[in-house]
Order: sequence, then structure tokens, then C-alpha cells
Amino acid sequence: MTDGSWTERIAAERMQTDQEFTDRVAASPLSSQQWGLVMTAVEFDIDGPEDPETAELVVDASKLTSVMDEIRRIGDRQPGAAASSDSGGGILDSVKGALGVGENDDELRETAEELAEEYATELQARLEERRRWAEVCELARS
Repeated sequence: MTDGSWTERIAAERMQTDQEFTDRVAASPLSSQQWGLVMTAVEFDIDGPEDPETAELVVDASKLTSVMDEIRRIGDRQPGAAASSDSGGGILDSVKGALGVGENDDELRETAEELAEEYATELQARLEERRRWAEVCELARS
């Protein structure tokens, strides 16, 4: 699905987007360590690279499931994580969260996917601003 040649060619733009995206991650329920796991699990693809005007950078989050347990564990180890769980819904919700039961994982995955999609939007905008989007689409086609 993902062609290494085009993804490798946008490394500089990815690094710049990473730096600018840190504020967005900090404002989210995910820690930077959790976000790092998200980014290792998601892949980027280009829908419709034949026409750069309508092409879109999209996220394939199908492998996110493979890191969700670790993302949750990292969150559980964060200072104040237990206290914030207790304040929300009481002991039962804390136990369910510790066991990985309930909406916490679904909400966490949804947040991760939404952030990854926002990241893809920002990355595509950066590529377009730098007039690299057509070149990237060309590479994705080949």
C-alpha cells in the first residue's frame, strides 16, 4: 500500500510537521510517547495520485489495534492517570479501565485516529505550500 520512495522523499516535511504538531498532541489526551506509538502504527497513502488537484493524503490506521494495549499501558503509568480515572466514574470505571474494558480504549483509538488524520491534513498542506504535492503524487503513481 505504501510506496517507500515517496514517503522517504517527504522526510523533511514530516519532521517539520512533527515539530509543529507537538502543541496539538500536548492538548490531546495522548502523551508524546503514546503519539509516537500511534505514528509507528499508522501508514499514509495517497488516494487518487493521478490528479494532484483532487488527490488526498489519507491515513491507514488498520495496524493501530496492534499497539492499543501498549498505548493504554503508557497512559496508565502516567502520573495522575489513576486519580483522573477515579474522579470520572468511580471505582468500577477504574477497574474496567485497568482491565481494558469499556469505552476508554475505543475513545483512545478514536482520538489517535482523529489526530493522525489532522496530521495528514497538515502534512499535505505543507507539501502543497512548498509546491511538492504534484511531485509526491507522481512518485506515488510510479
